[in-house]
Amino acid sequence: MHVLILGAAGMIGRKLAEALGRAPVVGSHGITRLTLADVVLPATPPGLEDRTDCLVADLGQPGEAARMAALRPDLVFHLAAIVSGDAEANLEKGYRINLDGTRALFDALRPNAADGARPRVIFASTNAVFGGDMPDVIGDDYLLTPQTSYGTQKAMCELLLADYTRRGLLDGIGLRLPTICVRPGKPNLAASGFFSNIIREPLVGQEAILPVGEDVRHWMTSPRSAVSFFLHAATLDPATLGGRPNLTMPGLSVTVGEQIEALRKIAGPRAVALIRREPDPLIQRIVTGWARAFDPARARALGFVAEAAFEDIIQAHIDDELGGEQPGLRRAS
Repeated sequence: MHVLILGAAGMIGRKLAEALGRAPVVGSHGITRLTLADVVLPATPPGLEDRTDCLVADLGQPGEAARMAALRPDLVFHLAAIVSGDAEANLEKGYRINLDGTRALFDALRPNAADGARPRVIFASTNAVFGGDMPDVIGDDYLLTPQTSYGTQKAMCELLLADYTRRGLLDGIGLRLPTICVRPGKPNLAASGFFSNIIREPLVGQEAILPVGEDVRHWMTSPRSAVSFFLHAATLDPATLGGRPNLTMPGLSVTVGEQIEALRKIAGPRAVALIRREPDPLIQRIVTGWARAFDPARARALGFVAEAAFEDIIQAHIDDELGGEQPGLRRAS
């Protein structure tokens, strides 16, 4: 099986490639070739050095989607995107990458289907496809009502994925990801970035900015769970989706205050004291328009699982990114 990961230099793309390196199979299919592509050169994962090609590619540029499709992948993980805050601030850039680039990719993959090769495409969507006057808990039948350009772009791509799958041009599955927390590395331009920042930086003794109130409630999961979502989706029987290929992923509904309390339990008061309140009206406006909780019954019935407590999310970050230790901070007793 030839696997292509678009957006492979990003956090989830990198972790997904590393997971495939540790276990180079997808379902019953061994990985014979892995192609990693992003706007910067991705890293080759350990375990697949002899079967990996790393490419620089920008789906927003003419001809790049066709170049990726010409590689004839059997499985495509489409993670490439402009994140929420950047897409809101740069309208044309967001539509060029998130919508136009995705449609170009889907169209470029269509000729493969004509000769019997129907590539599977796992598309990274978002819960930002929902918005407006939402109920406290959103079920699987709630309408798409995005309130940001990013959410609108992803909703359009979900509809494209569903239509191309219905017509037999692709074998598509769209995963509406919760906010990923705790994200390793440095802060990015995502409006949701502070959910990770207020945990990640204090754990290593650094100050973090909190731009919203502690009563803000949000839907989250760990990078570890997000990778498991993609790997599980790649093995699903399309017949189990019932003609509805876009799924809301499981997660955990927590307030910022509950995040902070979990940090206190794990790392103690010194870590919590490093969080500095600095209200940001733009971030507040964007985040308060997002969904607070979901009932992803379809995804759970299909075998997708996530954490049950925010302490588990923090501990996953400590284990996966900090070697199981918290530099410079005492462990809570």
